[in-house]
Amino acid sequence: MSKSSPTPSTHPDQHPYRIGIVASRYNADYTDALVAEAESELAQLVPQATIEVFRVPGAYEIPVAVEALCSRSSGRPDAVIALGVIIRGATAHADLIAQSITRQLHLTANAHLIPVIHEVLLVDSAEHARERTQGEKLNRGREAAQAAAEMLAVMPVLRHG
Repeated sequence: MSKSSPTPSTHPDQHPYRIGIVASRYNADYTDALVAEAESELAQLVPQATIEVFRVPGAYEIPVAVEALCSRSSGRPDAVIALGVIIRGATAHADLIAQSITRQLHLTANAHLIPVIHEVLLVDSAEHARERTQGEKLNRGREAAQAAAEMLAVMPVLRHG
């Protein structure tokens, strides 16, 4: 016999949540669009949240900033959104960077039990970056905010039953 918990609302309660956004400045046309869309969506889904945005030079610096944010002694976030865009070139460099980022974000989320929404995109071209960051139908910044809001709703259920 299986027992499942009730499905939480995708809209968190009125708790004054803290959400951190860590975004790279590299490929700014795309990352700025991700940040703007994430902030706009969070304002609708979690209007009572305090949102802090931290910009780092490139995607490779995102994990250390996320770790520092999650390690704060006070003012720790309830969720973090990691945003960046890596465009593949002729070498394996982009793939290696992306793999490292993914691993470190995963380790930080699990070590601190803070949801880290990973939208550091690895794309093949500027066109693909534009489609995923500036599109009306497909926007990874908006999707990251939606995932963060859903995790804000589900984490209390997981922690407290």
